[in-house]
Amino acid sequence: MRDIESPHPDRFGWPLRRFWPDLAWVGFALANLVAMALAPEWETVPFHFIWVSLTILYGYRVWVPSVTAAVLTAVVVSTGALLVFDVARTSQLADELTEVPLMGAMFLAMVWHAQRRRSAMEDLRRVSDANLRLLHRERQFIQDASHELRTPITVALGHAELVERASRDPELADDARVVVDELQRLGRLADRLLLLATSEDPDFLARSPVQVEQLLATTLQRWTPIVRRWRLDPAEPATVVGDADRLELALDALVENAVKHTGPGDEIRLGAKRQGDRVAITVADSGTGIPADHLDGIFQRFARLDQARTRDKGGVGLGLAIVKAIMQAHGGTVRVQSSPGAGSVFQLLLPLEPAAGPVGAGPGAPGRRLEADLLHG
Repeated sequence: MRDIESPHPDRFGWPLRRFWPDLAWVGFALANLVAMALAPEWETVPFHFIWVSLTILYGYRVWVPSVTAAVLTAVVVSTGALLVFDVARTSQLADELTEVPLMGAMFLAMVWHAQRRRSAMEDLRRVSDANLRLLHRERQFIQDASHELRTPITVALGHAELVERASRDPELADDARVVVDELQRLGRLADRLLLLATSEDPDFLARSPVQVEQLLATTLQRWTPIVRRWRLDPAEPATVVGDADRLELALDALVENAVKHTGPGDEIRLGAKRQGDRVAITVADSGTGIPADHLDGIFQRFARLDQARTRDKGGVGLGLAIVKAIMQAHGGTVRVQSSPGAGSVFQLLLPLEPAAGPVGAGPGAPGRRLEADLLHG
């Protein structure tokens, strides 16, 4: 078995590719030291070349303190010795010696700021790595907990439903029905937590062309048994590239939210319109509306406008958070307009398929108005 070949180091053990700027500067500095010795009347020029090039190099390299101290000592000693020698032989004036401590002090000031910045960046990197690890553990915990909860919830739900059906005691049947409702609510919570935990995974979406008109029609078909005045506005033909199941889930969450805040006589409208290179899918209702001071927080996890009412209807405060997560995964956004007593309008903004078809709709297009007042008991 052959050993893995390592990069060729020089005789000091440094990989040449990594340290070539340092070695190039050493050669440049030595050449300027020679120029200082051979041309004493012009030695301030190579002297400044050495210090300026050292400052520029350090700005990119930021050596560790021990290497910095060694390089600084070598430069001070070599340039200072040549200046002292030239002053001694009267080639330079004595005040030129002040250049050495002055340049050294300026370089030390840069070293101090660079080291502080390096330390701050390392602290920031450590904090970022720690946050990423915590986020990964949190997501992993939610996924594991959601998976582990499914089996006992399913088993308990089956037994509770059996007790409810088999019981001849009305009070016991009512208690069993409460247990069934709470277990179903807990199951929905586990499923939604799992969906939120996996919303940033690369395989969260199974993308394919999705016809928006068909999406709205199938959504309306699922919800029309609920007693509301349902309406499908004329929808402009549009195609998006996305996950049909996830988009249906987002629409269901918006419709469910509209149902919770409306009564049998209220209207719920679905529609879609093109807006440039995007399509806006709308879910509007004539219900109770949302106070302005609550609009910013409704897409947060576990957000509820009415704690008691939402809980009674089986909500867990994750529906709108799921809508936001699904839109972000599709590269879209969700927005809302609402006021108390005037209903709410939610819009899902999604990018259109790049090679979308013509805007016009044929006579048989499904985007025609559908309005029905349902009077189910």
